[in-house]
Amino acid sequence: MSLAARIAWDDTILPFQLDRADIRGRVARVDSVLDRILGQHAYPEPVAALVAEVTLLAAMIGQTVKLRWKLQLQVRGNGPVRLIAADYFAPTEEGEPAKMRAYAAFDAEALEAAEGPAFGMLGEGLFGVMIDQGAGMAPYQGITPVAGTSLADCAETYFAQSEQLATRFALAMGQAVEPGKEPHWRGGGVMIQHLPKASPFARQDASGPDGLLAAEDMLDGDDAENWNRAVTLLGTVEELELVGPHVGTEALLSRLFHEEVPRVYPTQPVEFGCTCGPEKVVGTLENCTPEELAELTTEDGVITADCQFCGAHYEFSPDELGRPD
Repeated sequence: MSLAARIAWDDTILPFQLDRADIRGRVARVDSVLDRILGQHAYPEPVAALVAEVTLLAAMIGQTVKLRWKLQLQVRGNGPVRLIAADYFAPTEEGEPAKMRAYAAFDAEALEAAEGPAFGMLGEGLFGVMIDQGAGMAPYQGITPVAGTSLADCAETYFAQSEQLATRFALAMGQAVEPGKEPHWRGGGVMIQHLPKASPFARQDASGPDGLLAAEDMLDGDDAENWNRAVTLLGTVEELELVGPHVGTEALLSRLFHEEVPRVYPTQPVEFGCTCGPEKVVGTLENCTPEELAELTTEDGVITADCQFCGAHYEFSPDELGRPD
């Protein structure tokens, strides 16, 4: 398969609907986006895995927001990994690419001493979804506990608990190696979600992690049967199918759900993008205390700041911040 053919579905999100099962979903590939996010930070392996997972989740969840809106996923924990954040900026116009960025904050010493799976490095914490609808609109925020054994579990719990929507994810990510080229990150995933009902059904007893709601708590009858069938089909997906590069998004969708009558919608391209800039950085620094600014000031009196998302470096004089020398 040629490089041109592989590029055709890299860094895209394909929305779809399963008409037979009353289920919607997305197939996502975030390849150069993920490679840019992880390549510029050189995160330790557990942190890179968590950032990759949050980036994939943000891509699939964010694709549903309207033009010019912003969706952010934030995971905060009390373990060695303190924060993971991923932003999805919806296009300003139809047909334009969405933009994504992500970063993590962690305690390097505590991380080096810790053992176990990457998810365990978060400890106890919160999984949050924030949607910014633009100027003059109140942002939406939903928060649920970190639960389960993966960030995908956290997202499924969030939708069950906060939106009463049965949701399931299949994710894969890793570094691909091609002859004569540097290793590069590839990531892919599939999300399925039962379409909302006018009057959501939910059992009184929650069967999910930590006593929270799960998908099976919201469906009964034919809905439950259709959902279980779709989940079973999704469970047959292989990691190499998710990350490619030899299986396109539509081919994967057809392979998994051809009997469910999949209907696809226009593909959404994505690219790395950061909204930082001198004005925004100045606005942030103006809210810092004198003690915080002192930590950012060089011996020459220059105030410095780095963007956590893209690594851009900024330098300002005290006058530019309206501060005396």
